[in-house]
Amino acid sequence: MGIILPLLLITISCVVIWRAGDGFMTASEYIGRNLSEGVRGASINAIASSMPEVFTSIFFLFVLKDASGFSGGIGTTAGSAIFNGMVIPAVSVIAVIGIGLAKRIEVSRKVMLRDGIALIITELIFLILISGSELDWYHGMILMGVYLVYISYMFLSMGKKGVLEELASDGEAEVEEEEEDDEPKPSMTKSLLTFDLENIFIRSKVTGANAWPLLVFSTVAIALVCYLLVVACEWMGAETYEVPYLGTFNGLNIPLMFVALILASAASSFPDTIISIKDAQRGQYDDAISNALGSNIFDVCFALGFPLFIFTIIYGPIHMPAELVDLSTELRFLLLILTSIAVIIFTTGKYIGKFKAFVLLTIYILFVVYIIGRSAHNPITDSISEILIGIVHFFSIQ
Repeated sequence: MGIILPLLLITISCVVIWRAGDGFMTASEYIGRNLSEGVRGASINAIASSMPEVFTSIFFLFVLKDASGFSGGIGTTAGSAIFNGMVIPAVSVIAVIGIGLAKRIEVSRKVMLRDGIALIITELIFLILISGSELDWYHGMILMGVYLVYISYMFLSMGKKGVLEELASDGEAEVEEEEEDDEPKPSMTKSLLTFDLENIFIRSKVTGANAWPLLVFSTVAIALVCYLLVVACEWMGAETYEVPYLGTFNGLNIPLMFVALILASAASSFPDTIISIKDAQRGQYDDAISNALGSNIFDVCFALGFPLFIFTIIYGPIHMPAELVDLSTELRFLLLILTSIAVIIFTTGKYIGKFKAFVLLTIYILFVVYIIGRSAHNPITDSISEILIGIVHFFSIQ
């Protein structure tokens, strides 16, 4: 029962985040319908699918109110970024190939380089910025500023031509929506039982009048279930935890960051996975990949920067113990390395096929094995950890 209850809560959180994320995505896609492909994936889709990371980081900080809470936020955002960069593109490719739509997918090298380089620069700033034993409001503000620069560049790069092209095709999109609306809608009872927010709020055609309420309600649902996710991760990482009316149970007694790295990050990244698979199956390959990369930039800059900014404004600086500083440094450097590998895979050649997809999945599996080994103090993974931390310390001294 010790870890079964937290796992059950995490599973429930994952399902609700998925369903609410679908509703959020429908509303946000309508609101951002005039954006060009690639820009929409890296901005609207990325923000929509990354709301769980934002709320999870907020609750980790404001529930625990200490360095451990911030480490949980780092674990969630960094783990989610690694999941997004490795697993999401891989399963998107496999989903397209699996149903016979294509033997491989072609993506814009320009888009991959644009988002990949932006992500690497962002993570390098993240590695350098969050490196001391004290974190204050300006650290969060700088991270949010980096995302503001990125998103401003994205919209400026779209240009007037992109807007006009999207407006011209908007009528065609509406015709397609009307054709889809001819399909019978599930009953309201079924929609309520399956938490199908799209059919609850939109019974005929999506408009501004129903898109915004759907967006707001989906956001609230995601926020509530992310609190449940944080509590479940806290229970799992604790030595013992107490559940009202049920008693006291044993947890895994491991740092919260390790739990967040694997479980919280995977649960919060579920909407990103579904969105990218749907984009890929519709042939929107640039959106499928740029959504994952754009989500990573949002996660690192805003999903962590915003909670850090608000928390330190209210409660003052966060003081990080030396052990957490080293653990955080190791994780951020590992994130930078894995992201660089993923970008090289994306930009080498014109296509992404099964081979590249399985390479990405293998890298993620090795990452999970490494984290499990670190949580168990395995001598091999501990040695690798010392090397990673030593490299960062060497360059920080130079």
